[in-house]
Amino acid sequence: MIIVIRKDAGKDKLEKLQNWLKACGVTPHVSVGERQTIVGCIGDVSQIDEGRLSAMTDVVASIKRIQEPYKAVNRQFHPQDTVVEIPVKDGPPLKIGGGNFQVIAGPCSVESEEQVVAIARAVKAAGATLLRGGAFKPRTSPYAFQGLREKGLEILSIAKKETGLPIVSEIMDPRDLELFEDVDVLQIGARNMQNYELLKEVGSHSKKPVLLKRSFSGTIKELLMSAEYLLASGNPNVMLCERGIRTYETATRNTIDLTVVPLLHRKSHLPVIVDPSHATGVASLVQPLSMAATVIGADGLIVEVHNDPPHALCDGAQSLTPESFAETMKGIANVRPFACR
Repeated sequence: MIIVIRKDAGKDKLEKLQNWLKACGVTPHVSVGERQTIVGCIGDVSQIDEGRLSAMTDVVASIKRIQEPYKAVNRQFHPQDTVVEIPVKDGPPLKIGGGNFQVIAGPCSVESEEQVVAIARAVKAAGATLLRGGAFKPRTSPYAFQGLREKGLEILSIAKKETGLPIVSEIMDPRDLELFEDVDVLQIGARNMQNYELLKEVGSHSKKPVLLKRSFSGTIKELLMSAEYLLASGNPNVMLCERGIRTYETATRNTIDLTVVPLLHRKSHLPVIVDPSHATGVASLVQPLSMAATVIGADGLIVEVHNDPPHALCDGAQSLTPESFAETMKGIANVRPFACR
């Protein structure tokens, strides 16, 4: 349920309404926009006496019901774009969403300190503003490289100190939250999009920004419902990520669904990031798809970069070299002025 507040209603009346809603057993969320203020109700709204609510004409302008099962992530619930802020040492926070665009870049897997620091310096020089790197790696094969785990996080922290780039890394187990203290953005990967216990734990025990990736066969509704778990658990700092879905096509690793960018912006207020690396699995396709995602209105990109792709321990075929990443960033800059929204 959404309650549209009268423009002439004072703060005291709005506060009384919130207290009344709480007494009815629902949680009110106030969203102040440029044109109107709304109160979104989370919980069992059947306990609200809608007739009595409608009679509060000194504060209530109108009442609307949200039909979709996802409430907190719904654009109706929060008409203004959510802007996720990522702290930066000795500087203003990075902003993603609401017209703020950022590029996340780095290796699929952390392999060594020398490797990560060199890549971090290169991607920063090219214009990336966040460093990605996998310390814990969920792999299809149990015999594939599983990541350096705690050591990998330590190496990412070193690269962060060397370059000032905030870190994005995947968390797979809520018991590891303490290990991610120096990680700035918690990534929940495609394989864990519907790991509801992980979503609830991350949502309730951390307010760090979360990058939630769409699963291989996840529908848009399922992605939004997974994001709902995070917001309903208490973490509003969520970004959605399109990383390609599984179809009958075998020419690429996955099939990128760029339709999802404007569609998610219509349905939700959360920022939308596109991962052209995992979406294609082909390094030569990353630049054109990065530019396409930028033009169609993505709030950011996450791109894999490796200084020696042929010898990468993970996903070398889709990784750009630092030089090709720099060229990709030039292409992105050229099309940014034409981005839709």
